[in-house]
Amino acid sequence: MSGRDAGVPGARRSPGSRTPDAGERRADGVHLRGLRIDGPDGSIIDGLDLDVAPGECVAIVGESGAGKSLSARALLGIVPGALSWTVETLEIDGVDAGSLTERHWRALRGNRIALVSQDALVSLDPLRRISAEVAEPVRIHEPSVRGRALGDRVRDTLERVALPEPDLRARQYPHELSGGLRQRALIASALSAKPAVLVADEPTTALDATVQARVLDLLRRITDEGVAVVFISHDLGAVARVADRVVVMHEGRVVETGVTAEVLASPRHPIARELVAAVSHEPLEREPRSDAPIFTANRVTKRFGERVAVDDVSFEVRRGRTLAVVGESGSGKTTLARIVVGVSAADSGELVFDGRPWGRAAARGADRRRVQLVQQNPWGALDPRWNVGRTLIEAVAAAGVARSERRSAVATLLEEVGLSTAFVARRPAQLSGGQRQRVAIARALAASPDLLVLDEPVSALDATVRSRILERLLDLQRERELAMVFVTHDLDVVAAVADDVIVMKDGRVVDAGPVPRVFAAPRHPFTRELLAAAGLRA
Repeated sequence: MSGRDAGVPGARRSPGSRTPDAGERRADGVHLRGLRIDGPDGSIIDGLDLDVAPGECVAIVGESGAGKSLSARALLGIVPGALSWTVETLEIDGVDAGSLTERHWRALRGNRIALVSQDALVSLDPLRRISAEVAEPVRIHEPSVRGRALGDRVRDTLERVALPEPDLRARQYPHELSGGLRQRALIASALSAKPAVLVADEPTTALDATVQARVLDLLRRITDEGVAVVFISHDLGAVARVADRVVVMHEGRVVETGVTAEVLASPRHPIARELVAAVSHEPLEREPRSDAPIFTANRVTKRFGERVAVDDVSFEVRRGRTLAVVGESGSGKTTLARIVVGVSAADSGELVFDGRPWGRAAARGADRRRVQLVQQNPWGALDPRWNVGRTLIEAVAAAGVARSERRSAVATLLEEVGLSTAFVARRPAQLSGGQRQRVAIARALAASPDLLVLDEPVSALDATVRSRILERLLDLQRERELAMVFVTHDLDVVAAVADDVIVMKDGRVVDAGPVPRVFAAPRHPFTRELLAAAGLRA
């Protein structure tokens, strides 16, 4: 069966991999039996077993809250202090880690087992050069390696992760690197002390398709070199590309496990089937509209110094329809979104909203509520001190709703995004990622906008939560005749929600048109590269 038939890109399996017999003990790598983690309200992880052999990648997948990241952190002995945990057996690279003290764990972490986390910009110290980050595990675990030998180890490790111009990158700070380069630098830091086990927790979230493909290929190569890799992901396309076996979790339990290609092609458990179905969208084929566009951009250009971020870009958006903007990091898509919202001003070109000129001045005028933005990171967009009720009351008050009607308006907004009124008392820290994003969407809808601009709004969400939010957005679009500009790096999201797409590279539009046409017959080599990296085209 082809990857598209299975709903995900075709899974691969390394030549020597095999599914272990039940109860079989793995040599070295990871051997875990009976992991249990309890919180104040009861069991969070209940009886997890996991084996990962050297040279094998095992993926753990599941919805948000399934326990996959918490399970991975237990392998490194970093379960939060508010939780209690026990194991029957835990062996890391042949070391019995089941009853280690924190002092002994520190000797193990970075040396025999290492972690690559989701956000490299947060994980890397902004005040240290990349060379210092990569050298730190070696300084800790191999103090005899210093001077020239340490410098050679750093360079060799940067070359191992295929970081271009390693000598230059070693001298740079994290903010001077792109997202993909930062992630490779973080992987290099994890590998520098030559651990036998690598835990990669959502290492490709928010990376565009081509950069993600390169990071995944790197993880596969590291696996083939003999490292045991535990790969945590909500992206089944990424899992299909890199993992030999997959473990599906739900509410702290394993509900299905097996060879990746087999599980993704023929999932047996309803949860596994739901996960696979959530990433198998065919392009929308809605009837085109002939009414006047609500928003038009004509030959828009934006420069930052000598760099041209948006270069001669034109497009139209109609009511009840969605335009997707895709491209690599740095292609100009977020800058374009900021221009559409009116946060940034174009240097040249013409913008028209509902028949009138549009720009920063207009966006501060009478029409300011008619164009709303939903940002990528609801953690940054929502005030952590305010509960959901206060956040939304402020939004409906700004929209001119009478005081006596505000609570009713908040309840209606929550209902529109699929949340109950019980959420009004909760703060952002008490919400899941999907719930926070729904609140951010509800706040944007409070102003009754005609145009909604969404900048990577579902990039960090698991497949089923993402699918539900996309379905809700389509429902809202139909109910409100919303026009949407949807900025994303995920081409499956484009298929799920967009009627038209523009593909950007280096600030320019290199391909554009209805989504079915662009996906079926891309005109530019870069578009073909994006589709191939996402597993949507051979």
